[in-house]
Amino acid sequence: MPMHAPAPDAPSAVAPSSGPADDWRFCVAPMMDWTDRHCRVFHRQLSRRARLYTEMVTTGAVLHGDLERLLGFDDIEQPVALQLGGSEPDALARSARIGAERGYSEINLNCGCPSERVQRGAFGACLMAEPALVADCVKAMRDAVSVPVTVKHRIGLGRDESYAFVRDFVGTLHDAGCRVFIVHARNAWLDGLSPKENREVPPLRHAVAHRLKADFPDATLVLNGGLASLDEALAAEPGLDGTMLGRAAYHDPWLLAGVDARVYGEPDSGPTRAEVVERMIGHAARARARGVPLRSIVRHMLGLYHGRPGARAWRRTLSDSRLLAGADEGLLARALRDVEAATHAGEWHEPEAGVRAAGPRGGDPRAPT
Repeated sequence: MPMHAPAPDAPSAVAPSSGPADDWRFCVAPMMDWTDRHCRVFHRQLSRRARLYTEMVTTGAVLHGDLERLLGFDDIEQPVALQLGGSEPDALARSARIGAERGYSEINLNCGCPSERVQRGAFGACLMAEPALVADCVKAMRDAVSVPVTVKHRIGLGRDESYAFVRDFVGTLHDAGCRVFIVHARNAWLDGLSPKENREVPPLRHAVAHRLKADFPDATLVLNGGLASLDEALAAEPGLDGTMLGRAAYHDPWLLAGVDARVYGEPDSGPTRAEVVERMIGHAARARARGVPLRSIVRHMLGLYHGRPGARAWRRTLSDSRLLAGADEGLLARALRDVEAATHAGEWHEPEAGVRAAGPRGGDPRAPT
């Protein structure tokens, strides 16, 4: 692959493909089966400023599926970005246009998901092997929309840890007008690892994101991968433009309550946990009027009291399949009362060690893409 260096006088006043870098100071990663509209509404109660992302939606789904089910969102979620999966420039352009018309504030192209299913569709991380094709996709999407078109990617493929590979990939997209890169600082191993293994086995190399920022100073570089807390995100940010957290924000969502003050310097005047629950009761009532079962909403809220008195009572009430069967939003109010009762009784402990918020199929969420 030829060496690529960014042109120092490359024009930056191109058709809009990025907003102010501050827009990406703190982001919640797109996670399949997790960051649906109910999860995002919940997260927005905790932070006004964090940038939220949809689950990855394929171009085929956008062009042929139920758009309200796939792309519907609540205005309160803004700023919210649509992540697309695909590799055909025209299909991506049409899908991006649909997303922008529906009000998404950013269109993100997935070049990071390593799953075998995604590889069979010829998109995700395997696209990093075809930077010219990705550049064509970026150009087509940018021509179709006025909102930022961004790319989320890994730092290499397989066991090759050559910096030149990711530098040339980013450089090719930079030449195509992309100015926002979300860097999952691990290689993607496409030879049989599960998504979970692919976020744990390939070594973390945060320094690569810093090298990219040095080589492309006019680009917005956001670091993703291995950040387990807001403290770690803040420690990793100097020299970059932002950070993105995935599983940490999902399992312990209250960390988002510190984002506006600690990341953006806003007054620390956010809601209490109880106030968040009250707001979500209203959301649940509106969603249930559209036929959404309560389980689809509260599954994202199980970690709200993580590490706090009453955490076990909260999780127990909202995880009880018998209680959830046919339940309305009143179950959230009951769970809140259970927390208060458990707190007064002196309950503190979390569930047994190793037990975390269960996903739609149990276990950990899929890898942030």
